[in-house]
Amino acid sequence: MAIRLVLVRHGLSSFNAKGLIQGRTDDSLLTDEGYEQARKAGKALSKINFDKIYSSPLVRAAETAKTIKKTFNKEQNIVFDDNLLEVDLSEWSGLKIDEIKKKFPEIYPIWKNDPENLILKRNDKKTYKPIQELFFQATNFVEDILKIYLDKDDVNILVVGHNAILRCLILLLLGKPKQGFRKIRLENASFSILNISKKDNSFKTQIECLNQTSHLNKNIPNKIGDSRIFLIRHGETNWNKEGRFQGQIDIPLNENGKDQARKTFEYLRNISFNKAFSSSMHRPYETAQIILQNNKDLKIEKIDSLVEISHGLWEGKLEAEIREEWPALLKNWHDKPEEVIMPEGESIKDVSERSVEAFDKICSSQKDNDLSLVVAHDAVNKTLICNILGINYSNIWMIKQGNGGITIIDLFKDPNKPPVISALNITTHLGGIIDSTASGAL
Repeated sequence: MAIRLVLVRHGLSSFNAKGLIQGRTDDSLLTDEGYEQARKAGKALSKINFDKIYSSPLVRAAETAKTIKKTFNKEQNIVFDDNLLEVDLSEWSGLKIDEIKKKFPEIYPIWKNDPENLILKRNDKKTYKPIQELFFQATNFVEDILKIYLDKDDVNILVVGHNAILRCLILLLLGKPKQGFRKIRLENASFSILNISKKDNSFKTQIECLNQTSHLNKNIPNKIGDSRIFLIRHGETNWNKEGRFQGQIDIPLNENGKDQARKTFEYLRNISFNKAFSSSMHRPYETAQIILQNNKDLKIEKIDSLVEISHGLWEGKLEAEIREEWPALLKNWHDKPEEVIMPEGESIKDVSERSVEAFDKICSSQKDNDLSLVVAHDAVNKTLICNILGINYSNIWMIKQGNGGITIIDLFKDPNKPPVISALNITTHLGGIIDSTASGAL
């Protein structure tokens, strides 16, 4: 039993086009381009059989939802839910950023650096915290969804909303990491997918992808930082396909894995990488070589600290074989990975510490406008993404990394600005909206 949440931000609005803060105002309408984005979103999503559609009642979101629905072959109502309303920025609505900076010089930096603690005044002069209110809305929406659908068979739910409320929904389902609001992005008409499944008396979340824009004829989101890193998982191996734990046994790419790397090369063909890094193992290094086939003079720096987790005696085994010999340890690996050291292997804490240290060195080496390729492994990438989001490495199962999946990280010179995940696990170049890669065992 699982819920697949497909989150779509509304298409380009009139306020978006003019660079105005819109918040909860309903004066911001969908533009012609916004309608076209919604049609493209609908076409891309039309192969998914949605059981329910939810939308913010604000016109720009409602029109996006209605336009998407028209592309489906299934008649269904849209539920307009006030819990999906955009953040209330009452006294800022209709202003440009430069105007807000001049008019509210003392509190604008709080919005940029610590938005959860921003305090504004409503028309009645009462103060409130907009983002905290938004998290309350998100909590109500999630509780309603779980109550209705968590005990049902697999359910697909489309949610059409706004930048801030959708970010809060994502962060809430990821455990609400500190300062997470500024660490992710959602562009107009982008897709983000989260999978929610029952776990004991609660639930667990996996983020499958974030801010996919390829259906808009836009392979990657616009760069917002001073430099950018493309973090990619290696292509498929036979052991991935078979579901074997491979770890540090250096299994090569299979033909599908090489094809995934070639498709990743085509997808990123217009990116002029000027730096490249790889785990020192063969499967990520070969993946990097294929992606950089038009940049053969670019040296790929091999980094030992980015090698995959050591599974010790589990390597080469299927999960069923491991369950026979180490049933309790395997269960713990799925439930509490931070407590597990595999026989003659290493812990996820070890992996996180060495991987984050190596990645931090890569980040600190970035110069203005650098575009860097980093190719590594499932567990390594997951620990890196957890670290960026402010999620403990114990939550690696929250993050999905498909073979050949692309994650994009924007970096800033300003030390007060954290890295931003501009896209996570893009796999549309490998088979559609839903991640259909083998993925396999770590």
